[in-house]
Amino acid sequence: MSDRPGSLRFGFVQWELADRLGPPPGRYVVRRFAGDEARHVVVISAVTAPRRLQRARRRARAAVPARGPQPVDVTRATVVDAVPLGEAPAAAAWLERAAGADAPATVRAALAVLNQAVQGHRVATADPYVAEVGPARALVTRVGYGSGAQTGEGRWEVARELPRPGRRPGVIAGVEAQDRLAALLAGRDVALACEELALRARLDLDHGRQREAALQTRIALDAALAELEGWRDVPGIAAHIEELQRHRAAVEAAARTALQGGLQPAEAAAIEPALSRLEEAIRNRAASPR
Repeated sequence: MSDRPGSLRFGFVQWELADRLGPPPGRYVVRRFAGDEARHVVVISAVTAPRRLQRARRRARAAVPARGPQPVDVTRATVVDAVPLGEAPAAAAWLERAAGADAPATVRAALAVLNQAVQGHRVATADPYVAEVGPARALVTRVGYGSGAQTGEGRWEVARELPRPGRRPGVIAGVEAQDRLAALLAGRDVALACEELALRARLDLDHGRQREAALQTRIALDAALAELEGWRDVPGIAAHIEELQRHRAAVEAAARTALQGGLQPAEAAAIEPALSRLEEAIRNRAASPR
């Protein structure tokens, strides 16, 4: 990104996140493949904030009551588009759209880039506990623009803060989720293996990892077909089992292709409906615990 004073601006999406994100502070250039033009720059900054001092010690010691909420570290993550917007009028027009009617799409596309960096850090460090960022995790979300020097440091010329997003469709919350949690912890219900596997498949699919989504959906579907047999006599479950069986051949074909490389469009298109029906079957089963 060039930085000629008074000329080019670059658009960005920025999040402030509690604690550390995973990738260490720095600037990371994102390309589709080696030698390709830069598409984005991911800027990770550790924002200075009051924090509780941690001293190395060899033994555990007695805990003392905290004197109120303790501050946490904050990570500022910025995804900058490497293609310049142009001069100020063009940048202002872009921001009007990007932070207005196009805000959901703008944030979703930038978040996919940020999570590409998070996934890369997880793989590079072999640390399975490094987790992707969801929209609701952000303390603040900004869309804006600035010069190359500004955006390369996580700063801006003009920016707007977006309202906190609502829940993703399909997420269970409120009393229903709390009741399920209580039942799981009290041993009145069980978490099936297919539930966790389906969540992993959904995460992969939402982040554009089609190969991983195909493989996860296949094993989640197989697990569900085996596990839901124990609830076949519950109203509606038998119909769910039959429907999932009809999806199995297409999912199996997509998973076989995924082992070799990228999916064909028709194979990729088979994953979403199969996973959606699996998620519905899981929700119905959870509503009728034994």
